[in-house]
Amino acid sequence: MYNGILPVFKDRGLTSHDVVFKLRKILKTKKVGHTGTLDPEVSGVLPICIGSATKVSDYIMEMGKTYEATVSLGITTTTEDQTGDILEQLAVNKEDVSSKSIDDVLQQFKGELVQIPPMYSSVKVNGKKLYEYARNNQEVERPKRMVNIYQIKRTSNLRFVDDTCQFDIIVECGKGTYIRTLATDIGKALGFPAHMSKLTRTQSGGFDIQDSLALEDIKSLHEHDALHEKLFPIEYGLKGIKQILISDDVIKSKILNGQKFYKSEFKQIIDDIVVMVDDTTHKVLAIYEPHPEKLDEIKPKKVFN
Repeated sequence: MYNGILPVFKDRGLTSHDVVFKLRKILKTKKVGHTGTLDPEVSGVLPICIGSATKVSDYIMEMGKTYEATVSLGITTTTEDQTGDILEQLAVNKEDVSSKSIDDVLQQFKGELVQIPPMYSSVKVNGKKLYEYARNNQEVERPKRMVNIYQIKRTSNLRFVDDTCQFDIIVECGKGTYIRTLATDIGKALGFPAHMSKLTRTQSGGFDIQDSLALEDIKSLHEHDALHEKLFPIEYGLKGIKQILISDDVIKSKILNGQKFYKSEFKQIIDDIVVMVDDTTHKVLAIYEPHPEKLDEIKPKKVFN
């Protein structure tokens, strides 16, 4: 039985669910879950939680992501990427944009900003996914969301091809950011229709694309009983959360039994979720959170026993 986190390389053409389905067959276990969807036409690292590690998938999703994308000025599409139908087209010439004008605009998108998710997305409105409305040619009001762009930078020269201007960017961002929407918004700021013509996720939840494994490699490692060596421990998926080391065996037992505690029983200030870690084995015991009603207490959110 496997328990841990596996960074998988998702090829273009596969959905995140496809990857989970294939891994369940390869590993012969149902306890497999992904940490946030990647669109079928997007390749890159997809952290997969296996066994008891499925309990920490939400926390991995909260951690940052890094993407490499190609922005194409001159055409906007129904899906905001290269797979959609053309909505608007406007020729872009070398005199219309420069590296400096693009770099200046990119800096406007750094920090916290409001995004409206694309119609072709899995965001739900009234219990129905937006892409379901889009496929039925139904327009609905899309919810605005706050996203964080930690870093954004152009990484290539401008390429003028067939009346379009293309350039590559790298984006470090928080949860829920649509790079497709970012590309179209960059185009609007420059005065041109635009879309995202290519996207690769190079980092997610602290896992790098260089450490990710293809499905064929995972199958081979599993068959040769060598996959355990490639699994990251559950603790790795919780490294972004404050930790409290527990050395007292009595307290360890209480934690594993899901008991509540007074905040004053610990030296650390607890004002958010914390991870209780065994001081001897360095294994996670549980995740605790402040009690919603009893302000001087903390209660278990997830116990690992």
